[in-house]
Amino acid sequence: MATIVMQSRSGPDSKLHLEVPVGQPDTEFEVEVVVRPITPKGKGWPPGYFNLFGSIDDETFTVHPQPPLPPPVEIG
Repeated sequence: MATIVMQSRSGPDSKLHLEVPVGQPDTEFEVEVVVRPITPKGKGWPPGYFNLFGSIDDETFTVHPQPPLPPPVEIG
């Protein structure tokens, strides 16, 4: 048994075209294919990021008072 991990880009037909060399002619194989899109690193928020909001359950954690915001600027 062997595990092959590779990255491939879909073609204009929205299909991945795979060719897997096995080195054994005239042999039956069980093939398992798992397709996962690659999340670009450094772009966007990581998975589960927004689930962190409100996740601090430490009673000793406090938010210090914040200064008031400056008045809005009128554009006109």
